[in-house]
This record gives sequence, structure tokens and C-alpha cells, in this order.
Amino acid sequence: MTEPGGSSTTEPTIGRGLVLLLAVTCGVLVANLYYAQPLLDTIARSFGIEEGTAGILVTTAQIGYAIGLAFLVPLGDLIERRRLIVTAALICAVADGIAVVSPGFPMLAAALVLAGVGASAAMVIVPLASALAAEEDRGRTVGTVMSGLLTGILLARTVSGLLSELGGWRLVYGVAAVAIALLAVVLRKYVPVSTPVVTDTYRGILGSILTLVRELRELRLRMALGALLMAAFSVLWTGLAFLLAAPPFSYGDAVIGLFGIAGVAGALMAPIAGRMTDKGHGRRATTLCLSILLASWALLFLGSGSSALWAVVVLIVGIMALDLGTQGAHISNQNVVFVLDPPARNRLNTAYMVSYFGGGVLGSVAASVSYSVGGWAVLCLTGAAISLAALAIWLLGRSASSGSVVRSDHVHG
Repeated sequence: MTEPGGSSTTEPTIGRGLVLLLAVTCGVLVANLYYAQPLLDTIARSFGIEEGTAGILVTTAQIGYAIGLAFLVPLGDLIERRRLIVTAALICAVADGIAVVSPGFPMLAAALVLAGVGASAAMVIVPLASALAAEEDRGRTVGTVMSGLLTGILLARTVSGLLSELGGWRLVYGVAAVAIALLAVVLRKYVPVSTPVVTDTYRGILGSILTLVRELRELRLRMALGALLMAAFSVLWTGLAFLLAAPPFSYGDAVIGLFGIAGVAGALMAPIAGRMTDKGHGRRATTLCLSILLASWALLFLGSGSSALWAVVVLIVGIMALDLGTQGAHISNQNVVFVLDPPARNRLNTAYMVSYFGGGVLGSVAASVSYSVGGWAVLCLTGAAISLAALAIWLLGRSASSGSVVRSDHVHG
């Protein structure tokens, strides 16, 4: 059996408590990318800047996360993972602390870039959980950890808005700094130490990511699917605020934020896909989840024309279906990606997640453009088209990619 980082050990072991700790840590870390979204107007007034300028903060955090994905996450195959995770988490905590005392906008923006880099430790945690889990429980374990990550994404806006109401926007980052620092201490105590066997240089590790992408057809297929999944997810969550703020809903920010709870409910069902993978039904789970994703857009459209209770219920069910389909297929993807080359789990995750979040950026742009062109109806058509493309790519590519499993040693480093 391969321990995280590649060392040999008799048996993997990851109890429920450790799974929960890793899930919570992922959620708290990744939430840093989204805290600023409901605070932009408040921050703009605090520093006397335009709202459009304040909007840069969301992008800066995502830029930092992308930097971390590209340059920090691959280190998980080269150095001891617990130390890497704890160090990155402390970097994130320090960055949040800097945000609290930032005297001006430039320092705040720089702090959020650094926080995004530290938050990318979440993508070291996911392959760590996969490596620690027994083979028959790997899908369930990864599904649970990823559900924690998605819950953090969806609840970040709600928590941020509530804390800001209580004590201003600086309180949000102060609480985040303390929470992450405490988690780092707990991780240091309970996460097992790993002993990497990869002996390549850091530069060689980075270069081998391109080799993995070039040589593993299954990885390329899952990267394409991941990009389309996150694009569909971003189309919904970027456009939903536009829909709910306008008639016939005319909801305020607090009510709009509560719709994130519907997404969490769908996300918490996603480990079902992990269990299906554990039982040898991973391909069936992916097909089912992609089909649910496509069907969700019909519900989202039907629930958008009225503020009546039935319409709101339909809209909420559509949100739950979309998040279930997106995260279920995402978890199935990761379970496949992590076994393509076990000693290269972090590099495989880097390739997959860069594609995944790249799709999210494109989805956000597509949502803004489609909504401005034709409102919610065109946005739903855009989301449905993306989802249909994902299903088509999967159905066309799955048979050709069968049999792609473990890599030969020469790309391990």
C-alpha cells in the first residue's frame, strides 16, 4: 500500500474523526476565496473606492488560489504532506490577519492573494485523504472531504454577511484567521506523517505534470469534464443573485445568501457517488450525475417565473439537483484521477483542479454575458448547453478510455 507521498505502510488508516477534520479544514480554507463577495459594497465605502475596484478582491483571491494550485500543490509529492498542509494553513491565517489590519485597499488585495495561495492546501488534503483511505472506502472518504469543501464555498457568503453585520468586514477575516490557526494546530497533532519516495527536483516535478497530461488520456478526459462541471456550477451561482434580486423575487442580500443552504443540501448527498465508485459503479455514477445536472436546468427555468411558493420550491430543488450532479461527477472524477499514478497524486490533482477552476472562470463570464443578453432564460440555455457538452464528451470518451489505470514509473519523478 502507498502512504501519502508514496511510502510503504502495512495498512491505510483514516478514522471518521480525521475524515471530518479534513473535510472541515477544506471548507474553511476554500471559503477564503468567497468571503469578499457580499462585502464589496462595505469595503468600497470603507476605503472610499468604487465598487468596481472593490470587485477586484474576488479575483485576487482566486489568482492566489491558482498560483497555489500550480506551484504549491505539486510539492505534496515531493515533501512531507502534513508539514506542507500546516505551513500553508498558517500562511492563510497570517494573510487573513493582515487583511484585518490593512490600512488601505492595496494591502488588502495583496493579503487576499496570499490567503488564496495558503487556501490551496485544500487540494493537498484531498489526495492525502485518498491515500490514507482503504481501497474499499476511498470513494466515500473523498466524497465526504469534497462535500466539506463545497459546503465551505456555499456557506462562505452567508457566514461573511452575518459576521459583517455583527462587527464589520474586518471581523470576517479576524474570525477566519483564528479558525484556520486553530485548525493548523489540530492538524499538526492528528494528521499522520508521510514519507515521500519521489526523488526528483521541484522543477522536475512541475515538468512532469505536463508529461502526465500528455500521456494519460483518462486524465485529459476527466480534466475536460471537470472544466465543464465547474463552468455549469459557476453559471448558476453567478447568475442566481441577478435573478433573485430582480422582480418577481426582489430579495435582499441576506435572503439571497440563504439559497446557498439549498446547495449545501445537494452537496451533502454527493458522497453517494463515492460509495457507488467503491462498489465498482463509478462509470454509472458519472453518467447518472451528468444526467441529473442536465435535467436540473429545466427545473431552474421553471422555478424562475414566479415568487409563489411552488415556484420557489421548484427553484430550490433545481439548485439541489445541480449541486448533486456537479459534485457527484466531480467526486467520481477525482477517485479515478488519484489512482492513475498513486505516487503522483498531487500532480494529478494539480492538473485536474487547474482545469476545473479554469472552467469556473469561463462559467462566470458566460453567466454575466448570457444574462445581459437574454436574462435568466438565456442563462439556463447556456448552462444546459454546457451540461449537455459534458454528457456528450463522457458518453463518447468513456469506452475509448477504458483500461487506462496506472502509469509507468518514469513519470513519477
